[in-house]
Amino acid sequence: SGDEILKMYGTSIYLSYKEEMKLRDLLYGLMMRSGNDAAEVIAYFVGGNEEGFVTLMNKKAKKLGMNNTIFHNPHGLDEKTQNYSTAYDMALLSSYASKIDFYREVTSTKYYKTTTPVKAYSWTNRNKMVFTYPYFTSGKTGYTPKAGKTFVSTSKKDNLELTIVTLNDPNTYENHRMLYEEFFKKYKNKLIISKNEFMLRYPNLSIKNDIYYPLKDNEEDKITVDIKLNNNLNNYCGDLIINLNNKEIIREPIYERKKNLDKPTNNDSFLNIIKNFFEKIF
Repeated sequence: SGDEILKMYGTSIYLSYKEEMKLRDLLYGLMMRSGNDAAEVIAYFVGGNEEGFVTLMNKKAKKLGMNNTIFHNPHGLDEKTQNYSTAYDMALLSSYASKIDFYREVTSTKYYKTTTPVKAYSWTNRNKMVFTYPYFTSGKTGYTPKAGKTFVSTSKKDNLELTIVTLNDPNTYENHRMLYEEFFKKYKNKLIISKNEFMLRYPNLSIKNDIYYPLKDNEEDKITVDIKLNNNLNNYCGDLIINLNNKEIIREPIYERKKNLDKPTNNDSFLNIIKNFFEKIF
């Protein structure tokens, strides 16, 4: 209810009772100012009530593979109802969210102004890394007495984007910057397979994406490629599997580009053609 929202504790954008604000502006207030009252309004609007929205949150978490996460409220405050997660799960969520243009836009915004029929708002992003780290692309700070200072961020340099998560860390900004600089030096985003080269070498097959992976200088020779084929259902032929040190790191679908392919001979099977193709590359 409106009274419950006004009683929210912690950080707030200080909404007034029965005040109307656009959803877009609420999201800016939520992400830039950690507005717990904005989180409640959004939850009621999207989920019908707090419980409905929390159900949506937990379903999404499971879909993203966040198997050690459970949400009990939409704002993260944990004095009354507990929220549980891990750094790994938060990294999964960050990697997913960072692909959404609007999320990147909101969380990287330094200043934002908006008005409602009641009053005007002028916000400065609480995340200091927006102002201090040139490679920062998205992220969100947080704090509760139980969790301590938390920070989930992404940064991009030389075509390599990383996500870093720290929990219960009093030196969040310093440690994120230090870790980014360390890993940007150690890793480069290497092109493993180009989709155009794939199609040029075998015109009847395709993969949808160029495949990149962050590698150290001494790891390129440890990359291997495996092919697993199926019965060619709906033009899906199988999977291209990229391994590092014999451990799978990427699985990319392979598709048939033409429906009427010439049948391979016994000595020149479909599998052998693909194997020969990759032997030429690697």
